[in-house]
Amino acid sequence: MKQQSIKFGFQARYFQLGELNEHTQNIVFVLHGYGQQAKYFIRKFEVLKNENTCVIAPEGLSRFYLKGFSGRVGATWMTKEERLTDIANYVNYLNSIYSNVLACCSSSNQMNVTLLGFSQGAATVSRWAVNGFISFNRLILWAGIFPPDMDFEKAANIVESKEIHYVYGTQDPFITPERLSEMNLLSSKMQVSPIITTFSGVHDIDQTVLRELF
Repeated sequence: MKQQSIKFGFQARYFQLGELNEHTQNIVFVLHGYGQQAKYFIRKFEVLKNENTCVIAPEGLSRFYLKGFSGRVGATWMTKEERLTDIANYVNYLNSIYSNVLACCSSSNQMNVTLLGFSQGAATVSRWAVNGFISFNRLILWAGIFPPDMDFEKAANIVESKEIHYVYGTQDPFITPERLSEMNLLSSKMQVSPIITTFSGVHDIDQTVLRELF
């Protein structure tokens, strides 16, 4: 048996909260976690909406039923199967959104771009930041960490002048002591000293912290 691959045109959705126009100064790309949908995830960022800020929520390119063969649907950015292809595909998808979004804004504005990834989206947004050849100001990893298989030398050069944040809830079952140790190790490899923000809560976007960050 021989495996083949093919490239073809692909249409995918994303969601927008706020307007893109001559008044836009802040763009926030928010990447959801495993099993979520962008149209629901973006609602968590309603508090950021104003005439100068636009929130963009891309969605994982693979969707599936969360239980059985019907009912609620979730999305994922990748699995272990054909992972490198999935990574390349979502980086291209995210780059296309980025170009489309920035083209809608006034070229005279100094744009502040924040990349935020939640849970599985933290690894996704990290890979995009490093491999997407995009301009951004801040990278926020919320309830997630840098992927351990990154090219850390390349990543260090890209993020050296960026503002890096780690945010997590102190009752988050996924942020274990082992996970925190890994987080510190990966930060060292990246040669970054992230701003760490914690809150009393679980695996979710805390509205109070969100307001403080923006």
